Amino acid sequence: MKLAMWSGPRNLSTAMMYSFAARGDCAVVDEPFYGAWLKVSGADHPMRDEIIADMECDAEAVAAGLAGPIPGGKPHLYLKVMPHQMPEGFPLGWADACTNVHLIRHPARVVASYGAKRELPDLEELGYRQQVEMWTRLPGPVIDSADIRADPAAALEALCAEVGLPWTEAMLSWPEGGRPEDGVWASHWYPAVHASTGFAGAEGPLPELEGRAAELVAEALPFYEELRARALVPR
Repeated sequence: MKLAMWSGPRNLSTAMMYSFAARGDCAVVDEPFYGAWLKVSGADHPMRDEIIADMECDAEAVAAGLAGPIPGGKPHLYLKVMPHQMPEGFPLGWADACTNVHLIRHPARVVASYGAKRELPDLEELGYRQQVEMWTRLPGPVIDSADIRADPAAALEALCAEVGLPWTEAMLSWPEGGRPEDGVWASHWYPAVHASTGFAGAEGPLPELEGRAAELVAEALPFYEELRARALVPR
């Protein structure tokens, strides 16, 4: 199975990649279109030059690689992919052969987390609008990071059942530190995951935001709520 996990930034996406890698039967790929998107978009992201220098930046070549054999002879492939990194003209045919899953997180948490790492972006770089469009193009299960944090075993067991993978408790923990599959940007974005050995506990109340941060949340909320209405409900 090739499983494409679509999400915006700061959505628990790296922890989910580590979780699937911990199964032992999944190869994982970290944001394969990031370099190509940076090159065509001109987005001024941290480590932009290093990312472009480190990655294949031709979107067609990236897509051809994803359509090819699974690395390491593993039976399954987990792709951490982001809708906002797939602008018009980037190939999506490779994803038709994937089981597509859509990982979401409340925008108040995303904006607060993103703002702790860099200046707040516009709505387009948070990917909420694009994720709704991606769900329409590539429908599949929706899972909310809040449900995963509240009860990782129940949420991941429900997700595995939905996509036809056997559930294993190995998904609940991983070794401290990075993974060889991490993108070169890991030193900026992944310190919290590198310090972890499993999913953090249930999240508390939503952060109270003001100014531009609150405006971003209001812009993103209708898109989030549209997908939240479709989310798996763990037993």
